[in-house]
Amino acid sequence: MFYTSYIEISKSALHHNLNFLNNHILKNVKVSSVVKGNAYGHGIEFYIPLAESCGINHFSVFSADEAYRVQKASINKNTIMIMGLVEDEQLAWAIENEIEFYVFEFDRLEKATELAKKIKKKATIHIELETGMNRTGFIQKDIGKITKFITKNSAFINFKGLCTHYAGAESITNYYRIKKQQKSFQKSIQKFKDKNVIPEQIHSACSAAALRYPKSQMDMVRLGIVQYGFFPNKEIYIEYLTKKKITEDPLRRIISWKSKVMDVKTVKAGEFVGYGTSYLANSNLKIATIPVGYSHGFSRSLSNQGRVLIHGHRINVIGIVNMNMITVDVTEIEHVQKGDEVVLIGKQGDLEISVSSFSEFSDQVNYELLTRLPQNLPRFIVD
Repeated sequence: MFYTSYIEISKSALHHNLNFLNNHILKNVKVSSVVKGNAYGHGIEFYIPLAESCGINHFSVFSADEAYRVQKASINKNTIMIMGLVEDEQLAWAIENEIEFYVFEFDRLEKATELAKKIKKKATIHIELETGMNRTGFIQKDIGKITKFITKNSAFINFKGLCTHYAGAESITNYYRIKKQQKSFQKSIQKFKDKNVIPEQIHSACSAAALRYPKSQMDMVRLGIVQYGFFPNKEIYIEYLTKKKITEDPLRRIISWKSKVMDVKTVKAGEFVGYGTSYLANSNLKIATIPVGYSHGFSRSLSNQGRVLIHGHRINVIGIVNMNMITVDVTEIEHVQKGDEVVLIGKQGDLEISVSSFSEFSDQVNYELLTRLPQNLPRFIVD
C-alpha cells in the first residue's frame, strides 16, 4: 500500500443524492453530471463508472483532456459535453468521437465546420450565449450571423444545444442580475426560433439555479456540487431547510478522506511543537503525527485550528501544518497507537469532519478544497 492517505467514495450516498435530485428535477428534464475538476476532486476514473451504475448517462467537463479521461473511464458509450476549452487540434478528435462541445466564438464555429466537412461527420455543438455573466458566449447582435451560418452548413453541424450560464445563482444578492439574464436568454431563444434555427436542447441551470429557480431547468440541468452531497453554499442550504421545514441535511457526502497515525510521542510542558514557536505545550502532552500535509490538500491555514477524528473523538491540530505531516493532541485519548485510523473528512462513530469545516478555517469554498485533493491519492468505492 504505497500511499499515506486515501479517499473513499460511497455508492449508497451517491444513489441517495441522485434520488433526492430526481425529486426536484421536473419531468422530462435531462440531467448532465458535471465532472470537471477531476469530478470535483472525487476522481474521474472512479466516479464515472460509479455514476453510470446509478443511471447517469450524460457528463459535462471543462476541457478536451477531461473529456478524454471520461471517455476512457466510461463503461458505456454515454454523452460527453465540453463546456470550455477545445483547442483546434482537439476539435477533429471531438468530432470523430461524437463529443459535444460549446461554441462561443466564430473561429471555433468555422473551424469545427471545416473539420466536419473533412472528416465527413457532423460536429455536435452547443451555442453558448452571453446574457450577463460577461465571460464567454455570443452576444445578441451575433445571432443573425450564427443562424445564417448554421443554416448554410446544416449538413455539417448538429445544432444540439443553446445555452447560457448564470452569474452566481447561489446568492440572493444576484437575484435581479439572474432575472435579467433569464429575460435576455428568453429573448435570444426567440430570435433563434424566428430564424427557424431550433436546437434539440435548451439549458442554463447549474446546481444552484436548478434548486432556486425551477423554471430555469428547461430541457437539461448541469448538476455539479449537489450530486456529490454538498449544497452550493450555506445560503441555499438554509433556504432549502427553511422552505421544507426540516432540520436534517437531505444530502449525503459521498467522499471520505482517511489516513493513519504515523507516530505517537510525549512532549514536556514548556516545549514547542513543530516548526517555529506557534504552539507551546502548557502541560505535558501526548501527540500523534499523521502523514498528511499541505502537499496533500490539507491547507497550511489549518495550522493550530484544524480537526481530525481518532477513536471517535474530535482532535485538534497543533503546530504548523507541514508539507507532508500534521501533529495532533491525543493527550486525553487512551491507547492511541501507530496505525490507528484517522479521519480527515468524513465520519467516525457519531462525529463528522465536514468539508465545510475546512472552509470555515481555511477561507476556501467547498469547490476549492475538493478540487485541490491530489489526483494521485488512491480512491476506493465503498458500499
